[in-house]
Amino acid sequence: MRPPRKPPSSPGRTPRPKKAEQGRATSRPSPSEQARRVAESWGVAPENKPARKSGSGRPAAAGTKAAASRRDGKAPAAAPARSKNRTARPEAPARAQARTRPGGQPGPATPRPVRAPRSPDPAPVHRIKAASEPQRIAKLLARAGVASRREIERMIAEGRIALDGVPVETPATLLTSLRGVSVDGQPVADAEAARLFLFHKPSGCLTTERDPAGRPTIYDRLPAGLPRLMPVGRLDMTTEGLLLLTNDGGLKRRLELPSSGVERTYRARAFGDISQAQLEELIEGIEVDGIRYGRIDANLERRTGRNQWIEMTLTEGKNREVRRVLEHLGLTVNRLIRVRYGPFDLADSAPGDLVEIKRGDLDRFLHQLKERG
Repeated sequence: MRPPRKPPSSPGRTPRPKKAEQGRATSRPSPSEQARRVAESWGVAPENKPARKSGSGRPAAAGTKAAASRRDGKAPAAAPARSKNRTARPEAPARAQARTRPGGQPGPATPRPVRAPRSPDPAPVHRIKAASEPQRIAKLLARAGVASRREIERMIAEGRIALDGVPVETPATLLTSLRGVSVDGQPVADAEAARLFLFHKPSGCLTTERDPAGRPTIYDRLPAGLPRLMPVGRLDMTTEGLLLLTNDGGLKRRLELPSSGVERTYRARAFGDISQAQLEELIEGIEVDGIRYGRIDANLERRTGRNQWIEMTLTEGKNREVRRVLEHLGLTVNRLIRVRYGPFDLADSAPGDLVEIKRGDLDRFLHQLKERG
């Protein structure tokens, strides 16, 4: 019989290699061989020579040689002492050359940048604050809480304020600080951080530091241990309610000026008859005895017999403004309470209570005043 014919190979088709050829084509060198080739390609001599093989093809162990010497009756040869001057290992740059590149190929190591040594005691950086602009001595003393500007002017006229022992002659004297300034012979310290207190003033005490007639004042009701506080505005002896106290004369003046736009709200109990329409006319302001009063937002709250409770909000705060305006409308005020000054109110405080405004709330309030102009 004829042997079967082999099918013709299709054109353009590469015949598969034989298994032996495949093994030779795909065989890879051993790891030691790869390391040797890499070292030779980079010009680095291999560190260790391959160990001699025994008859079995494996490296001969040291114990095997010693056993053979004992069988032959020979003393085993002493192992040669290690030389202290043995060949040194390649330096770090040479060893680093064997590091692999991306993709598996070895390559030289990239040298690391050398950092400058840190100073053991770095010199501190001191921020020098610019000197403040010169200000009038009356303003500086008012900010330090000595007294109001008007009172300081009177004290200067009396010769009670001195600079370096020499009496100050004018309140317009310009200074950058209170260094060397004394009042009644006592040195004055620089102004402290501004503080603001809410005092629930009771009826029957004056808003002043001292009274020649000996009548009680608000300072008789304040606790001990406080800095020198100045009232923001004034309340009559029979007027009760919220009174702001501060140790900063500049803040006191800003809160008092009508241009700051800080609202004050009062609740008045008045005897007489009045309508809401009459009160709404006050929104355009009113003139009483030649004095012009600005905008007043007035609302009739409730009636108790012939007594009316009226709420009035204004921004000027002139002397006895609420009483004079209501008396001009034919009413007699028999009780007057200030319930709010700016964002601060009486809340549930009792007459005689004193509460300090937190620093964060005060900073926000001062920021609002600054934005208003």
